[in-house]
Amino acid sequence: QVQLVESGGGLVQAGGSLRLSCAAAGRTFRIYAMGWFRQAPGKEREFVAAISDRTYYADSVKGRFTISRDNAKNMLYLQMNSLKPEDTAVYYCAASHQALTGSNVYTRGVDYDYWGQGTQVTVSS
Repeated sequence: QVQLVESGGGLVQAGGSLRLSCAAAGRTFRIYAMGWFRQAPGKEREFVAAISDRTYYADSVKGRFTISRDNAKNMLYLQMNSLKPEDTAVYYCAASHQALTGSNVYTRGVDYDYWGQGTQVTVSS
């Protein structure tokens, strides 16, 4: 089992920045990839970014968001810059025990085995 706890969400004006953090505990030595997803009110959960031996980004956040991981501290981060009102959502951290290969791996919810409880990000216009 892996436990994930997100932090760092909040209210920010458009154009501002936030850094989300995700602390992992438990069987972290078997984590092959970690990712961030988000869900806005009335919308389905969507992929934001992931990191394994490479990084993956949704087109909507490329060039604005940066995912990083500190394996020594069992931490995952998401640096979000140039935030827009459409980035408003609950952001979820996820971890995968699946060793996947292919061009679009770790961009789907089913690729992950563990999820955090989420942290709210609100961007005002």
